[in-house]
Amino acid sequence: MPNGIQIRRLQVIGDREIQGLSEVLIDCVEGGASVSFMLPMTREKARAFWSKAAESVARGERMVLAAEDNSGVILGTVQLITDQPENQPHRADIAKMLVHRRARRLGLGAALLTAAEEAALNAGKTVLVLDTASDDAERLYRRQGWQYCGRIPDYALMPDGAFCATHIFFKMLAPRPS
Repeated sequence: MPNGIQIRRLQVIGDREIQGLSEVLIDCVEGGASVSFMLPMTREKARAFWSKAAESVARGERMVLAAEDNSGVILGTVQLITDQPENQPHRADIAKMLVHRRARRLGLGAALLTAAEEAALNAGKTVLVLDTASDDAERLYRRQGWQYCGRIPDYALMPDGAFCATHIFFKMLAPRPS
């Protein structure tokens, strides 16, 4: 993990966390990340998203992990969506893996992904799934042992309105019991 960076699971997401998470989300969308939002990316949209995520955390439907520097500034985040249908109690989705542009290429993405995998395993989840429209993220997932499933063209829009494909990945965290 990068020096001076700590990753922690946010059990409660308060105003300070919403502010920091919003800064990261805004930066990523303004940097071109296709993560469900269109430009202009307003503080209100970001706060509304994280407020809703905080409610989901409180209900136990998702986990939010944050990477913080020594002063408590949030530099990155990843979510683990654990609320799945009853026939998929062993599965979770990785979502909103975001690293502020000023903190990229420091190993933060790999550290967040590893922390999310560990949290999933501790929660009894053995199969993880994610999708990405980012070439950089795709390289990271492959390096971290994720398996590529395929590409869906025109899956979503980039923040500027252009169509983009998504790439689907999965990772088995533990062998299936016999």
